[in-house]
Amino acid sequence: MTAPSGPARPVPGTPQDKTRIRDAATVIVARNPDRPQVLMGQRGAAAAFMPNKMVFPGGAIDPGDAAVPLADGLGPICRARLAEDAAPHIARAAPAAAIRELWEETGLVLGTPGAWPDAPPDWAGFAATGHRPCAAALRFVFRAITPPGRPRRFDARFFLADAAALQGDPDDFSQACDELSALQWVPLDRVRGFDLPFITQVVLAEVAALIGTEGPPDAVPFFRNDDEESLFLRLHGRPAQD
Repeated sequence: MTAPSGPARPVPGTPQDKTRIRDAATVIVARNPDRPQVLMGQRGAAAAFMPNKMVFPGGAIDPGDAAVPLADGLGPICRARLAEDAAPHIARAAPAAAIRELWEETGLVLGTPGAWPDAPPDWAGFAATGHRPCAAALRFVFRAITPPGRPRRFDARFFLADAAALQGDPDDFSQACDELSALQWVPLDRVRGFDLPFITQVVLAEVAALIGTEGPPDAVPFFRNDDEESLFLRLHGRPAQD
C-alpha cells in the first residue's frame, strides 16, 4: 500500500524540528549594588517563544560561536561547570554566544579594546566598535532546560556580569536590533511587577544574592526538564587537577 501524500513531518533533531532542545546563552547584567538594577527588554507579541514577556538578553548558540577567539575566557571553575553533562564545545561556545546576544539585542559591548580584522560576518558590527569579545566578567550562575510541550525548547546557560565591565555608555541602546523593545535597567526590588517568565523569576531568586559579589557561586542550580521527570540539581564541578 502506498503511503498517503502530504507534507513531510519534521525529523527530531533536524533544523526543521522546532521542538528539539537547542543550546542557548542568557546574560544578566547588573549595576548599582546598593540598589541593584538588571537589564531587561520585552519580547514581541508575535514571538513564538515567551511573547510579551520581560526577559534578559539571550538566544540560541550558533554553530560558529565555539570558534570565536575570546580576548579572555571564563575562569576555570565556570568552565568546568559548563562542561558538566554537556557537549564538549559548550564551555567555549556559551560565553561567546552570551556576548554576541548582548551586543545584538542591546548594542552593549562586553569586550576589550583591540582590532579584529578577520571577525566572522555575524560579529562584524561588534568588531567595528574597535573591541574583541572578552568573557572575563561573566560568571556562570544558572542552567535550565525548557519543559516539554513548549513551542520552543532551550538548554539555557545564564551568566551574570557587572555593568562596570561594559565598554561605553550602559544607557545607550542605539545599536540594538529590534528583537527586544523597552530596554531598561529594572530595579531588582521592582522587577516582579513586570510580566516575567516563570524561569526568569526562579533565576532572579537564585542569583539576587550574587549581585555585587565576586567569584563563582558555590554551586550552579540546574533546572532539568526532560520527558520523564523534572529535577532541580546543583552543578559543583571543579577543574581537573594536574
